[in-house]
Amino acid sequence: MKQPVVDIGECTLCEGCIEVCPSVFFVNHMGYIEVAELAVYPEPMVDEAIKYCPEDCISWEEILT
Repeated sequence: MKQPVVDIGECTLCEGCIEVCPSVFFVNHMGYIEVAELAVYPEPMVDEAIKYCPEDCISWEEILT
């Protein structure tokens, strides 16, 4: 299983990921992009967010179970 991660050090808060995949990405109370905790992530939508991220700061990370 895998989950998306955002490198907040590289993120410019363009919020494109939220536009493409609002069920996964959101701005948290501190003003950073955060990934929702879901049992399963919609891979095609997350892949689209990764594709259009101008800073290439979104990636997949394997989850150890």
